[in-house]
Amino acid sequence: MSIEVVKTLPEDFQGINPHNLYLYAKAYLANLRAGTAHTKTRSDVKGGGKKPYRQKGTGRARQGSIRAPQFVGGGVAHGPKNTRNWSQKINKKQKRVALKYALNEKAENEALFIVDSIKIESAKTKDAVAFLNQINQRDYLVVVDTLDEKTFLAFRNIKNAYIIELDELNAYDVASFYSVIFEKSAFEKVIKG
Repeated sequence: MSIEVVKTLPEDFQGINPHNLYLYAKAYLANLRAGTAHTKTRSDVKGGGKKPYRQKGTGRARQGSIRAPQFVGGGVAHGPKNTRNWSQKINKKQKRVALKYALNEKAENEALFIVDSIKIESAKTKDAVAFLNQINQRDYLVVVDTLDEKTFLAFRNIKNAYIIELDELNAYDVASFYSVIFEKSAFEKVIKG
């Protein structure tokens, strides 16, 4: 099995503004947010229809409801509401440009590798680890054209490696990992665009 280190990419991968990657990563992370954090205000909490005690004569501060924020079991003042939509739009062209920039960064740092084929027929994790040890980097994003079940099983339990199919490839994942390993057929498709 031959491992090739990619040091330069075609011209359209170079000279890209890094701000594109920042905008893509910001949108990607925002779109992962569930936005489900929600608290009840005093009007949403059950109970509290009657004044807890009379207005005057007790020596204590006046209170209108036991569901006010200062009471245990009361509503929350200024808490999060799940009415907000956190998703951000990003243009297709900007997604492509961000991916090109991220891949070019890996190539410049000599952390972009091409392998003829990535198949672990035995489905054993130790064989996948042996394959990764040939490259000897800190962590790995492994990109294959099509992922078979045995190869997935071999890679899934390695904490510093993540294997994906080509159509899952995105700039955030490329930027997150120290090194990227491409199957040759997948790399050729990325270069062609």
